[in-house]
Amino acid sequence: MKTVRAVAALALVTVVPAAFAALPIQQWKQPSGAQVWLVESPTLPMVDVQLDFDAGGRRDPAEKAGLASTTASMTSKGLAARGGEPALDENQLSEAWADLGAGFGASAGSDRMSFTLRSLTYPDLLAKAVQLGARQIGEPSFPGDVWQRERQRTAAAIREANTRPATIASRAYAEAVYGGHPYGYDMTEATLGRISVEDMRAHYKLVQPCRAKVSLVGAVTRAQADQIVKDLLSRLPADSGCAPLPPVAEVPTLAAAAERNIPFASAQAHVLIGQPGYKRNDPDFFPMLLGNYILGGGGFVSRLSTEVREKRGLSYSVYSYFNPGLHAGAFTLGLQTRPDQAAQAVQVSREVLQRFVTEGPTEQELKAAKDFMIGGFSLRIDSNRKLLDNLASIAWNDLPLDYLDTWTKQVERISVADIKSAFARKLQPERMVSVVLGGQPARQ
Repeated sequence: MKTVRAVAALALVTVVPAAFAALPIQQWKQPSGAQVWLVESPTLPMVDVQLDFDAGGRRDPAEKAGLASTTASMTSKGLAARGGEPALDENQLSEAWADLGAGFGASAGSDRMSFTLRSLTYPDLLAKAVQLGARQIGEPSFPGDVWQRERQRTAAAIREANTRPATIASRAYAEAVYGGHPYGYDMTEATLGRISVEDMRAHYKLVQPCRAKVSLVGAVTRAQADQIVKDLLSRLPADSGCAPLPPVAEVPTLAAAAERNIPFASAQAHVLIGQPGYKRNDPDFFPMLLGNYILGGGGFVSRLSTEVREKRGLSYSVYSYFNPGLHAGAFTLGLQTRPDQAAQAVQVSREVLQRFVTEGPTEQELKAAKDFMIGGFSLRIDSNRKLLDNLASIAWNDLPLDYLDTWTKQVERISVADIKSAFARKLQPERMVSVVLGGQPARQ
């Protein structure tokens, strides 16, 4: 058994070169309603699977923020006895996965609840891994005593995090940017205390085969992949129908600028500036991707770094990014600086942003950004795990099946005018939120 574990562990961390001329993605729908995306990658005898459900944080009640993430984490804390198979506690479940040399995880983000399986494809091992994965997806026991322990542990982590200036600034920023939308919810001790095992069981009813979007990458055929998906979903309750879930409201736009200065005695002031951005499937994705690299996503070669860090020495690091999802995720410009320099750093950052939105990048900046993006594209898909991440994004966001094949062409065709017009549509610097924590000199 030790030999099996060692061989499996070695194979599971091996990076798979992905020097493909094309990445043919197969897609189909099962009778249950589950949708499947597959990329066959026979280089190594292994498979990666991701199952996504519309059961993420955007489905949390405001008074129970954190329900999705706690529900996902509790699926690994034990399995119920069913169909003649014994119950497993969290330690027995962990040992069962270790004996197979396979890995299984569950998590919840803002949009989706995800389950991931990684296993060797040797028939004796894969069948057992899929069976155990099916039990973990379909038969979590949500033990009450374990939840009491986990709730105390999580509450302690929240209390510790609340002493950090970055946590306080991020929470204030999310509340201001998202205006009550679930994207801005933050799990607190109060919301955690309201979450019960019954709440988890109710939330978990969102996990149904008819709502599954399943992505697979590895040494399996379409027929094998189809059976894997059927087996993984087989222990969920049979659907009598798949009624549409209630819609979630869009992120409201900001009507006016807002500033929040939070006193905090720290060596560094934390600055966050931004507003709602765009959805992941927005047609402006590629011009915004390239433009943000030039503005603040390119590290030391970005405009913000040049103006704020190099020319004025106001911050060691300054950055910007978009966080698109099913709804308009935030555009964020962030930095840390000396408390007595915070006002100047904010002013300079705003001026750089306003100028970029008004004028766009230069041709030289755009060429350098394209060279970097296109030259580094292969690193985005150089392992099964990275390829799975991309495939799951295609599935979740309803992107075209040739998305990866045409990625470099999409980048290459973007012009300065494209970036300028896209940024003008998406960003309004005069209506952004500014959060400055610790912007006054600390008392001696």
